[in-house]
Amino acid sequence: MGEMEEAKAKAAAAYNAAADYFDHPVSSFWHRFGRRTVERLDLREGETVLDVCCGSGGSALPAAEFVGPKGKVVAVDLAERLVALGAAKAREKGLGNIEFSTGDMLALDYPDASFDVAVCVFGIFFVPDMAAATKELWRMLRPGGRLAITTWGPDLFEPANSAFWEAIRTERPDLMKGFNPWERISTPAGLREMLGEAGIEKTEVVAEAGSHPLNSPLDWWLIAMGSGYRGTLAQLDAATLARVRKRNLALLDGCEKITTNVLYSVTVK
Repeated sequence: MGEMEEAKAKAAAAYNAAADYFDHPVSSFWHRFGRRTVERLDLREGETVLDVCCGSGGSALPAAEFVGPKGKVVAVDLAERLVALGAAKAREKGLGNIEFSTGDMLALDYPDASFDVAVCVFGIFFVPDMAAATKELWRMLRPGGRLAITTWGPDLFEPANSAFWEAIRTERPDLMKGFNPWERISTPAGLREMLGEAGIEKTEVVAEAGSHPLNSPLDWWLIAMGSGYRGTLAQLDAATLARVRKRNLALLDGCEKITTNVLYSVTVK
């Protein structure tokens, strides 16, 4: 399996496993940041939107509301269980202008200039060649179209992130990660550099500092179970998982919030 196929398989497996907790209320930030991304795009009625790495619809659903019945949203994700969650929510909301499907953003094969807007929220970093993926999204935009890429800023989920990996290190040091893919684009300069590699200039990048409240350390564990951390947790047997959980929560005793810094970028073609 090549690097690209391996990355896709890992991302799909992690988020399919995480689907049972992905929409838990403690993880409301997925939809909060998705909506904020869409609000920055000044969507107009009748526009067509491509949303890749759409998850369960954090940005795709509000986009469908903005473009109205004459518009259309195509929402794509590798994780079929998240796609199913999004499709169910679209039905509940009566949104007939949104199409959820399982797919790879690099193999959608839409013609050039197919969409007015392309959106990728917390997903571009799962592709080993982020610039190539961004270039593909840019190709599918019409002249005057807008590309929105939202990614994590520095210190994601700290101090819980460090506590999580310390608990993993104690039990399974072989599962430790030396580098998180989003770290390359976690600053405005890094994000602009990646976009420049894709041939995209004059991008507006807004850095938003923020935090997410925790009622107790248990909230963090539910967030971990409903996010990419689940890919690591899924590799643990039941006894090891219980020990990791206990140590992770103990390390977070008294923690009332985690860091959720975000970068929003919007570029007009």
